[in-house]
Amino acid sequence: MTYVFLQHYWCFVVALLGAILVFLLFVQGANSVAGSLGSTAEGRRLIYNSTGRKWELTFTTLVTFGGAFFASYPLFYSTSFGGAYWLWMLILFTFVLQAVSYEFQNKIGNFLGPKTFQFCLTLNGILGPLLLGGAVATFFEGSNFIVEKGNLVNSQIGMTPVISSWANASHGLDALLNPWVLVFGFAVFFLARTLGILYIMNNIDDEDIRSRGRSRLIGAAVPFVLLFVAYLVHLLLKDGFAYDPATGVIFMEPYKYLHNLLDMWYLLVLLLIGVVLVLYGIGKEMVNCKSSSCKYNGIWPAGIGTVLTVLALLLCSAWNNTAYYPSTADLQSSLTMQNSCSSEFTLRTMFYVSLLVPFVLAYIVYAWRALDKKKITREEINTSQHTY
Repeated sequence: MTYVFLQHYWCFVVALLGAILVFLLFVQGANSVAGSLGSTAEGRRLIYNSTGRKWELTFTTLVTFGGAFFASYPLFYSTSFGGAYWLWMLILFTFVLQAVSYEFQNKIGNFLGPKTFQFCLTLNGILGPLLLGGAVATFFEGSNFIVEKGNLVNSQIGMTPVISSWANASHGLDALLNPWVLVFGFAVFFLARTLGILYIMNNIDDEDIRSRGRSRLIGAAVPFVLLFVAYLVHLLLKDGFAYDPATGVIFMEPYKYLHNLLDMWYLLVLLLIGVVLVLYGIGKEMVNCKSSSCKYNGIWPAGIGTVLTVLALLLCSAWNNTAYYPSTADLQSSLTMQNSCSSEFTLRTMFYVSLLVPFVLAYIVYAWRALDKKKITREEINTSQHTY
């Protein structure tokens, strides 16, 4: 295992966690549309109990994604999480608000009322995917920061050196002024809503909710497809942030991300398979699920397709000598796998620890199947002692 291999390996692990996180945003997507899917208070409670069984997975994956980035690429962590802290604080705040809302919306003594916490779940369902999508878009569009590694040796005695700093006072919120960041952010939002509707139709045995889901699926899927195609075309045609591995010099390369997909043909294949699976999962529910015999399982091809598509895009932003976190304030401050990763000893040690990940994933699959073995019904909500 060479140092270069370990850098690519941990980039793959972080990208995979990010791709799984985007899929798990179906929890937020379903909550954002719960008010229209559930025509009654009981119907909405069905939806919140369905997503309530999975929200911990989304939150845990978000934390694991951040932790893996911190351990393998600490300079990214200190630059993005430390510099763009207003953006990340908003993201984390909405997810903490989600956790509190699930637990307290129907608690005895809740003087705010269930609707207050349900509004918070809706807020998380909108802002969570939108802001996370915007954060991911900065991997391609760039962020306004400066990195000065020389501060490590030039800092005064007793003073903590500041390596990374944001070039303005917005601390990450300025990314939302880039229209292409918003395009990608809203694409992720509508993707999460699409996946949420597909999951609810699969997980809840209620014809009223499923019929409403079929009609609202179009309203979520069409904007997602249009926004995603628009951003993908923009990405393939734009100049990208490349670097020379011998000197570390970063420069702009025309059609960089198109070149990445052509050079790494396996990522292009992964992207195309992912897109086809997402479209198949959506089309399957729209076209075939008009009879009582439908199994409503479009969430699975769409979910797998989402993971493959996002994985291919994230790897395209970092592999093949690409700066995965570009700086629009100072081009040479852009972060690459080469200049921002941990030491070889750290990456190698973590490699052996990561061999336990398949066992954790196997347990998650087992727990998921146990929770979803039986579809949620109105009778279960009214009789069960463990409901949200």
